[in-house]
Amino acid sequence: MFTGIITAIGQIDQVTPLGTDHKSGVRLRIQAPNFDLSTTKIGDSIAIQGACMTVVQLHAAGFEVEVSRESLNKTTGLDKPGPVNLEPAMRLGDTLDGHLVAGHVDGLGQVLAINHVGESTQLRVQVPAELAKYLAYKGSIVINGVSLTVNAVADNSKGCEISINLIAHTLKATTLQFLQQGQAVNLEIDLIARYVERMLQYRA
Repeated sequence: MFTGIITAIGQIDQVTPLGTDHKSGVRLRIQAPNFDLSTTKIGDSIAIQGACMTVVQLHAAGFEVEVSRESLNKTTGLDKPGPVNLEPAMRLGDTLDGHLVAGHVDGLGQVLAINHVGESTQLRVQVPAELAKYLAYKGSIVINGVSLTVNAVADNSKGCEISINLIAHTLKATTLQFLQQGQAVNLEIDLIARYVERMLQYRA
């Protein structure tokens, strides 16, 4: 489990295929000099751009993970060199500053616009139809591993458009600062919404 509070920005600096066919995954080497690895062990979980991955090797300034083809097909930002959000797994006793996050990407959204509004930044994202029903005003959403609050929801023919207000600190501390219009982003819906849907389905 995670909280969606990013502790460092790392850098994928090496992507190595694990096989020779289209079904093969990749091994990522991530440089993370500002990420606390003092208590990290082989087998621990780290969320990378919102996707929970298992550490398979540690080195002086970072670590390595292996990403399956299934995970690559369901996510964005894990198949090439570039900056990534990092968060260690939550420990019992940690403060829950964001919200409960599983580290399981549910789908991809698309950045519609990024607008500066006063001292903040408005981020508008198109959410696909299969996830639109889980989004609500003042509800929670994870974008590229970052726990965020939805400020507005507008349904449309493709699903829904959500609007999020980003403070300067959030931009500076995460890879959201690098987002561009049209770019794909990893989305994870709120766990509570998922369970509510299941309970309603069972009653029906």
